[in-house]
Amino acid sequence: MPRHCLNAAILSLFFAVPAAADGPVVVELFTSQGCSSCPPADAIMHDLAKRDDVIGLALHVDYWDYIGWKDEYADPFHTTRQRIYARQGGRDVIYTPQMVVNGQQDVVGAKRGRLEQLIAAHLEAAPVAQVSATRSGDTVSVQVAPLDLPTGAVYDIRVVQFTPLRHASIRRGELAGRELDYANVVSAWHVGGQWDGAGPQEFQVSLNSDLPAVALVQQAGHGPIIAAVRVD
Repeated sequence: MPRHCLNAAILSLFFAVPAAADGPVVVELFTSQGCSSCPPADAIMHDLAKRDDVIGLALHVDYWDYIGWKDEYADPFHTTRQRIYARQGGRDVIYTPQMVVNGQQDVVGAKRGRLEQLIAAHLEAAPVAQVSATRSGDTVSVQVAPLDLPTGAVYDIRVVQFTPLRHASIRRGELAGRELDYANVVSAWHVGGQWDGAGPQEFQVSLNSDLPAVALVQQAGHGPIIAAVRVD
């Protein structure tokens, strides 16, 4: 059963030491229009969206819809992704708001200080892989290359599309009557394939809209994000 929880005592670390990543640090915010404690975290996402050293992505979940307001930006895949992260952290419970940094550590609620510590740690780590991405029409070419990757791991190549700014007029639920803006709302996930990390490789990904996109290289099974880049 999903639960709304802001108790810092349940903050978990999937990995004690940040795995190095190439490019900006990816911060995923699991949020909902039905969650009264989410607006402060949503406000942080607006700040993250302005940074060059961070890729902020707002993943709206659907498990708050039962209280009377259906989040129009929610996607069941986001809930599934959050559940997998929770299992990696040894938890049976998912909650909002939650921020996951490079697929490795999570921050409960809107704890800006803790978030900045984690971002800084990832920015200081040496990269283990490189990624670049170019766009031509509705096709994205993603190029990856190893730098210091361990052998035996497999990585998912994903291209994520998002809307930079979306507005919601919430009429029911915990936030009834609020007019809220949301930054970097994820709208589509595209799978480019899997990479064994053994050498350079290129992947082609087809998009379904002209929305902005980012490319992620993540260890299969929702492990560490080892590289990320904005799509040019």
